[in-house]
Amino acid sequence: MRQGLGIMGGTFDPIHLGHLVAAEEARVRFNLSGVVFVPNRLPPHKKGYEVTPAEQRYDMVRLATASNPAFETSRIELDRPGPSYTIDTLDALRREVGADVPLFFITGADAVRELLTWRSPEELVQRCRLIAVTRPGSDLGRLAEALGPELMGAIEILDMPGLDVSSTELRRRAAAGASLRYLTPQPVVRYIEVYGLYRGRPQKRGGDGGWP
Repeated sequence: MRQGLGIMGGTFDPIHLGHLVAAEEARVRFNLSGVVFVPNRLPPHKKGYEVTPAEQRYDMVRLATASNPAFETSRIELDRPGPSYTIDTLDALRREVGADVPLFFITGADAVRELLTWRSPEELVQRCRLIAVTRPGSDLGRLAEALGPELMGAIEILDMPGLDVSSTELRRRAAAGASLRYLTPQPVVRYIEVYGLYRGRPQKRGGDGGWP
């Protein structure tokens, strides 16, 4: 079997070290040829905060991943009109990479717990393996209860117990003028500072779509 390809989708508002560590851990554990980061254009699930413009989120992801040759940033959702549905992205990437490359979609365990609210979840798990990234305190029992045994059979668990950082916390810190150093790559810190991102915005908890 050919090496698989990892796909890390999300809002990335902003991207942080948790995303990068999870992507690298998934790449190594599942023997992936690389990981494609896919910032969404229009999150299909309602967010609890004002989402940063897609082009700026794309810029931050590109800056954060530039130093790793196994990472790539894709505009596939930014250049597609309408809400950013994962199943549409998987179909588009399948056409690009061919039929023989296994696809692994990487996202937070809390987001996977909401899988039944995604578009065409049963078809989605036929197109890829889902990698559910846990965070400290993740309750896998709730995940299994929410999805049931059939959908759980299509999910791989990637345990990340030692790293508890979230985009929500970074937005809060940026809004308060606190340091973001060592929470996201320095080029992203600089980008946030230069463009004054997140300052003066009300930051509501629960806006990360379950990402660690």
